[in-house]
Amino acid sequence: MTASARRALRLEHRLTEPNASLADLEAAVALATEHELAALTVNPWLVKAARRRLGRSRLTLGTVIGFPHGGQILAVKAFEASKALEQGATQIDFVLNGGALVSGDDETVFNDMLAVVDMAHSALASAGVIVEAAPLGDELVRRACRLAERAGADYVVTSAGAATVRSTVSRVRLMRDSVGPRIGVKAAGRFRTADQLLDAAAAGATRVSAALSAALARAAVASTSPAAVAS
Repeated sequence: MTASARRALRLEHRLTEPNASLADLEAAVALATEHELAALTVNPWLVKAARRRLGRSRLTLGTVIGFPHGGQILAVKAFEASKALEQGATQIDFVLNGGALVSGDDETVFNDMLAVVDMAHSALASAGVIVEAAPLGDELVRRACRLAERAGADYVVTSAGAATVRSTVSRVRLMRDSVGPRIGVKAAGRFRTADQLLDAAAAGATRVSAALSAALARAAVASTSPAAVAS
């Protein structure tokens, strides 16, 4: 693990389970603020409550749009994104239209991406494209990444978050190789140890998103601290 990879790692706590509650949100906000994580991503219905609880915190508040399959029409995704931004989200991750991608309808895929990216950027928020890649071959993933970059996305995301660590790290390498240096790669997966998070960073991830436990958050922050880098 190189020092530069450690420094570049942005840790994100993810609370996107279908039944995530207000009590879960309280715990998630406490974890993210206590460990000074880079971001907290929550389900759309929790954005407004999360913004209230975060107060003046500079922590990035993200949400997910078109989750988890991405098959909604463009207008629905754009509306969903606009409401999340109104309620305080500063980061939008949205699932691409995989059906259109597989069908070879790049125009629909691109316009879908562009609508949400432009919506986020108009509100000074960042936008990432979730490539729910499990059923997609490498060439389709590459094509999705190129379209996301052309649409102006800030980063691409390896999956909706349920992927194994092994497949996530492999997907990071593929996606990093498919985009230029301007665009980042977020590794979203079932990470359980700090070493797994650092493996994703070493593969080229600039952001790592996981449902972090308190113990994993402590270990990960310690692994990426300046003291750890110097040791």
